[in-house]
Amino acid sequence: MRKVLLLNSCSTCQRIVKELKLDDSFEFQNIKEKNISEADLEKVKEAAGSYEAIFSRRAMKYRQLGLHEKTLSEADYKNLILGEYTFLKRPVIFFEDHIFYGNTKKTVAAANAVING
Repeated sequence: MRKVLLLNSCSTCQRIVKELKLDDSFEFQNIKEKNISEADLEKVKEAAGSYEAIFSRRAMKYRQLGLHEKTLSEADYKNLILGEYTFLKRPVIFFEDHIFYGNTKKTVAAANAVING
């Protein structure tokens, strides 16, 4: 599978797509228009080890909803990501048997090494 879950309006996502030279052999899914499916979320969770690992605390709604003051369970993280696209660390890149999520330099470098050899 070659798929990228991203926010089209996110300049960081666009920069990473350009840096990795991802072409039209990838399916690009704007998560604002079509949120991540539960099946795809399960695959990312398996790669990450937990829903918390793929949950973005940088989302504006994180503080707006007072989530920073609560103790969240794995089920809470899952439901929040499925319910609101901004809670997913992005971009998420599915490439063959590999899954990369987030925008850290380490993640982008690892994706580049696998995708572009």
